[in-house]
Amino acid sequence: MARSPDGHLWRLGIGNYAWPGGMYKKELFVFDQHRPQRARIRNYGVNDFAALIDIQRECFPPPFPSELWWNEEQLANHISLFPEGAHLIEVEGDPAGSITGLIIDWSMDDTDHAWAEITDSGYIRNHKPDGNTLYIVDISVRPRYRKLGLGKLLMHSMYDVVVAHRLARLLGGARMPGYHAVAAAMSPEAYLQKVVSGEIADPIVTFLMRCGRTPVRIAREYLDDVESGNNAVLMEWRNPFLNNASDAQ
Repeated sequence: MARSPDGHLWRLGIGNYAWPGGMYKKELFVFDQHRPQRARIRNYGVNDFAALIDIQRECFPPPFPSELWWNEEQLANHISLFPEGAHLIEVEGDPAGSITGLIIDWSMDDTDHAWAEITDSGYIRNHKPDGNTLYIVDISVRPRYRKLGLGKLLMHSMYDVVVAHRLARLLGGARMPGYHAVAAAMSPEAYLQKVVSGEIADPIVTFLMRCGRTPVRIAREYLDDVESGNNAVLMEWRNPFLNNASDAQ
C-alpha cells in the first residue's frame, strides 16, 4: 500500500485501480431548486477526517452521545481496510455527506444480527474481501444539504462498488423511526407491510425504497433505538449483472 498526496491509501501491483489516490470519482450537478451546483463523489482520506467528524456532529447533535460519532481510529480503518467503501460527497467543494461500507458473507438463511456485531461497531475489522455482500455501515448528510438528493447519490455510488466487485448485493439495516407511533397497535412486520403497500410512509424505509432498496425482513434488537423499537428493516439491492439464483445467494 502507498499513500497519495491527498492522504488516500491505494494499492500497488497486479490489479491496480484505474486512478490511484481515489479509486472512485464521479462529478455531476445537483440542484438547489433551479440553481445547479457542482458536486463530486470520491473516496475519503486522512485529510478528510475532521470534516467527516464534523458531518457526524451536525447529523447527530446532543443529546446524541459524542462518543458515538466517528473517531479517527474508525476512519483510519475504513481507508486502510476497504478504501473502496469509503465515499465522501462535496458540493461546490464543501464536504456535505458520506457513506461507508464493508464486505461480508451473507445469505438469506443467516440469523438476525445487530449493527455493532455486523460492522464491528464501525471499526470494520471483520471486513472480508472475498465475501459476497456490501454492507452499509453509515450514511450521513449535513442537514443544510438534505434537499439536494445527496443521500440517493451516495447510495447509488455504493451500487457502483457492488457491480465493480461483482458482489451479489448491497445490504444494510434501516431504522424505522415511524414505528413508535403505532407500536402499540401492530408488530414491526405489520408496520413494514403497510410501508411497502404505501399505507404508511416511513422517513427512512420509504427513502431507501426510493433509492432502489428492497425490504428483506425485520431484524430485531438491531440497535438501541426507541423510535424503531430496537428493530430495523434489512434492505438489499441486488446486482443486476448477477441475476441467477446461485449468483445472488
